[in-house]
Amino acid sequence: DATVNLTLHILPDNLLLAGIFIAACFISLSVGTSVGTIVALTPVAVGIADKTGVELAYMVAIVVGGAFFGDNLSFISDTTIAATKTQGCEMRDKFKVNSLIVMPAAILLLFYYVFAGMHTPTQIEAVEWIKVIPYLIVLATALAGINVLPVLFLGILTSGLIGILSSGFDLFGWFGAMGAGITGMGELIIITLLAGGMLEMIRYNGGIDYIIVKLTRHVNSKRAGELSIAGLVCLANLCTANNTIAVITIGPIAKNIADRFGIDCRKSASILDTFSCFIQGIIPYGAQMLIAAGLASISPLSIIQYLYYPMLIGICALSAIVFP
Repeated sequence: DATVNLTLHILPDNLLLAGIFIAACFISLSVGTSVGTIVALTPVAVGIADKTGVELAYMVAIVVGGAFFGDNLSFISDTTIAATKTQGCEMRDKFKVNSLIVMPAAILLLFYYVFAGMHTPTQIEAVEWIKVIPYLIVLATALAGINVLPVLFLGILTSGLIGILSSGFDLFGWFGAMGAGITGMGELIIITLLAGGMLEMIRYNGGIDYIIVKLTRHVNSKRAGELSIAGLVCLANLCTANNTIAVITIGPIAKNIADRFGIDCRKSASILDTFSCFIQGIIPYGAQMLIAAGLASISPLSIIQYLYYPMLIGICALSAIVFP
């Protein structure tokens, strides 16, 4: 809430839609999770839509779109970590390449929201500046190229200490919150372990080599190799409805294709991450869409028609392959 208020505070009063989009982008970039951003911002968006008369599904779609901005670019996003680790590149280098692909979509959409929200009134609450510090520390240390583990540790330490000092949080509440966070990731960890084990068995028995041979049988250029990586991760995401699992599953195959056709590892990591976020952002049965729809008490299908950002990054990512 403090970060949302800060974002709205630094913008003119009539830029509400753009402010919500920037807030979603900033929070997701800082915390590295689209689901967490949606959970944090959707109730705020619902309240604003109720007070301003903006269509509820449209307002929720702005939050979902901004949430995928950070899911795709954040240094501590699980998709970013999976993509860079499987492709063997640095997160900072992948960020630079990925930014060139998706920033045009974000800037174009921001201008659209500026003009669309020119006459939307807003009420801004006081900013609790101290509570924004953990987000800023996580973002700054990640941009500085510090390893993800110290970045996460600093985020936990500063948010816990600030919570104790300013919000009546105690030590047991701190540990309880961390426990709840770990529990929330438990299912993803189990699925990741199972997917990793399954993939290694497939690799050991020649399955990955078979897929590569079949997939690249008519591929004779770097561009076609990049398109094959994009198609594979899209298919995996449609089947699993989880962009992280899709990246983990396809990552080793993508690395082999990249090595075979001389594709830069930063580009292959960006393709994996961006296309997985594109598909995850437009399927109605993904976790992000189901959570947003549940919090707003609307149908996921009503949100999809307003999901401009996932559609735009899909177009930009395809353009980056076709017109390198």
